Amino acid sequence: MMKKHTLSVMVENEPGVLSRVAGLFSGRGFNIYSLNVAPTLEKGVSLMTIVAEGDDQIIEQIVKQLRKLVPTVKVKDLTELTSVEREMVLLKVNAEDSKRAEILRIVDIFRCKVVDVSVDELTVEVTGAQDKITALVNMMTRFGIKEIARTGNVAMQRSMQIDL
Repeated sequence: MMKKHTLSVMVENEPGVLSRVAGLFSGRGFNIYSLNVAPTLEKGVSLMTIVAEGDDQIIEQIVKQLRKLVPTVKVKDLTELTSVEREMVLLKVNAEDSKRAEILRIVDIFRCKVVDVSVDELTVEVTGAQDKITALVNMMTRFGIKEIARTGNVAMQRSMQIDL
């Protein structure tokens, strides 16, 4: 069964790593749904968060291949683990005077931030789980979305919880 998998891949930060990792997916005919790469606290090491859709066997093979890549430090499939996933989106929306108050109420309900204002547009920043992002985009569609920029997921395994 095809489902989305979130992979956390720690790699050495060197030229060509991104194309080699992406090549593992494209070579098997799988699309990367989202990809986020940023440096870690460890100098020369970056963390890739990759969301891809595939069945468990294919993803398992990709994880094994990722572990064999020389610049790979660590790979985790966060799909079956308890994790925190977030995405950040910038959304530019039509905001004529007659609709501005309603848009601002929605922004408040979704705990967004207005990061840019013009006479007839608002740019909103929202961070959260994909369900929240999707709900906000659906709400704003009726006002007219002019532009959208998404980071893709970032994810981290949750810390061990202590039962009290």
